[in-house]
Amino acid sequence: MNFKKTIAAGAIGLTLVLAGCGSSAVVKTDAGNISENDLYEAMKADSGESAVQQLTIEKVLSAKYDVTNKEVNAEYKKYAEQYGDSFESVLASSNLTKDSFKDNIRYNLLVQKATEANMDVSEKKLKKYYKNTWEPDITVRHILVDDEDTAKEVQEKLNNGEKFTDLAEEYSTDTTTSSNGGLLDPFGPGEMDESFEEAAYALENEGDVSDIVQTSYGYHLIQLVEKTEKESYSKVKDEVKQSYIDSKMTTENMTAAITKELKAANVEIKDSDLKDALSSYLDTTSTSSSDSTTE
Repeated sequence: MNFKKTIAAGAIGLTLVLAGCGSSAVVKTDAGNISENDLYEAMKADSGESAVQQLTIEKVLSAKYDVTNKEVNAEYKKYAEQYGDSFESVLASSNLTKDSFKDNIRYNLLVQKATEANMDVSEKKLKKYYKNTWEPDITVRHILVDDEDTAKEVQEKLNNGEKFTDLAEEYSTDTTTSSNGGLLDPFGPGEMDESFEEAAYALENEGDVSDIVQTSYGYHLIQLVEKTEKESYSKVKDEVKQSYIDSKMTTENMTAAITKELKAANVEIKDSDLKDALSSYLDTTSTSSSDSTTE
């Protein structure tokens, strides 16, 4: 389990492509044939709106933003390394293949690029973010358990001098980190569950352990591994900018960016049965940029 990224199946990544209407037989049987039109109507009824939505968004964004195979493969590699030997089974459980997951990645990167292009990343915005929000990456270990009683049991053992790394291996349900003493990749503001992040940044000295922290994943104990001092804005400007961009990759901002791009492309759905496929974007009254909520 990783708290930064998860593999998700859903509307994105659909491999369904709606066929053009026609009378040619797709399947022939003695009981009768299945025509292209039959197939189109069945596919449309099953997943038509979702397919039209993704295909249209991808078509519009691809005309303006470029996602390279190198970018897709680099992102794919991150997931493969994150899940290790269980990656293929995770894909299978999400009804994804290697190729369809890469399609997901390409789609997501297109949306991210459109969202970033509609952000205000002026010096004024970045300096305000640096002053009020940004902190350097922090490195911690954690032990994740399912219930508070188990968390208290682990906490008591820590108080009695047992090693955090040993207890992580014994108790933690986060199988991606338990064998490594609960060590998580470095992270910055906005990348983790809010309560987890708050507790982690509250730790001051290497080896300090938090109180029990509850998140949607369960109950955590967090140990500080490394916390660096905040440097001047001029030295960390690039990091601040990337952190700011990451913090603005919200559903609301992505939706606003997609809405803007679809409206600019003058999208018109010709099939009346699928006319509402883009209603969540084109029926919105707001035409402001995806950074409209940024302060």
